[in-house]
Amino acid sequence: MLTSTGGRLARLHYLPGSFRQLSGGDHVLCAITGVPIPLEALRYWNADRQEAYASAEIATKRLLARE
Repeated sequence: MLTSTGGRLARLHYLPGSFRQLSGGDHVLCAITGVPIPLEALRYWNADRQEAYASAEIATKRLLARE
């Protein structure tokens, strides 16, 4: 049976170098900007913080920011 995930937020577990999809969906939200990131375009995340980022620039700024 095929199911449509169009427009649904996915839940992911971020691992070093990959991620595991915990629930169906087609996008996640950038942890900093809140912009939707299609799963096929997801390239930047932090496994320790369990956060996704919309771009390399945003990921770098988050990495360099103080906690």
